Amino acid sequence: MKLSARNQMKGRVVSIQRGTVATVVKVEVQTPALISASITNEAADDLALKSGDAALVIVKSSEVIVGKE
Repeated sequence: MKLSARNQMKGRVVSIQRGTVATVVKVEVQTPALISASITNEAADDLALKSGDAALVIVKSSEVIVGKE
């Protein structure tokens, strides 16, 4: 996946907490560190995220974006 954002970290999804409007996804990156991202339920559904999935954490300005290839 090519993106203009340069702050990208590969990691693995360790937890997914679905709320009424948003889903909080925790991704452990290789440093190790744990990064939390609040994404819409629609985005979580589109990505079909599951614990243990490889994921890419992209940090842009004040936002954290989760991607999956």
